[in-house]
Amino acid sequence: MTERKTALITGASRGIGRAAAAEFARRGYRLVLNYRSAEEEARLLERELREGYGTQVLLCRADVADDEEVRGMAEAGRRAFGPMDVLVCNAGIAAQRLFTDITPEEWERMMAVHVGGAYHCIRHLLPDMVRAKAGKIILVSSMWGQVGASCEVHYSTAKAALIGMTKALAKEVGPSHIQVNCVAPGAIDTDMNAGLEESARRELMEETPLGRLGTPEEVAAAIAFLASPAADFITGQVLGVNGGFVV
Repeated sequence: MTERKTALITGASRGIGRAAAAEFARRGYRLVLNYRSAEEEARLLERELREGYGTQVLLCRADVADDEEVRGMAEAGRRAFGPMDVLVCNAGIAAQRLFTDITPEEWERMMAVHVGGAYHCIRHLLPDMVRAKAGKIILVSSMWGQVGASCEVHYSTAKAALIGMTKALAKEVGPSHIQVNCVAPGAIDTDMNAGLEESARRELMEETPLGRLGTPEEVAAAIAFLASPAADFITGQVLGVNGGFVV
């Protein structure tokens, strides 16, 4: 019997991360699920995955912007399941501000969570993948990292950096048979977008050629594809899940 693979997913308590956890559980993975503050949602998800799929789950509370907390999470996952086969860097924050209203603290926090978070997670999991000469790393960016969003300069900048990280790291670790790819969601119906005014949601749908918001499950399916053997010859790529908003 083939041993189950293990995936670590950051920001797994809600939205795209939650959907990804469910999709990986459906595919038989053992899971290390990261959350920062939404403990109730994380524990509910853990229970649903255990009862629904018989999934082995380890919950890890950690701020991905904190290298020591990420180190502890990586070590806990390694003790529970051994080295990770898949890393999904999904944790993120968002905010709408005029550029001139963004404080240095807000700018730094945005970079620390998105870019620093990916760096810390990869830094602590990559050595095991290099030793195994196998591994999948999937970063969750955004279409705004590709084309930019007015009043979201710090968010767009952070997401663009993840695309650059994907392309550069893919070249560096390719000889170790590790694939690094990026998913760039468009307008997705998540908690992060729930606070938008109805007129803004309607405008996003009208600007999307397919005429609707995407679902977290559709993004999760793309992430799971990139983690699968079907994507073994795909690396350094950005997979848009955006309904044709960015082509």
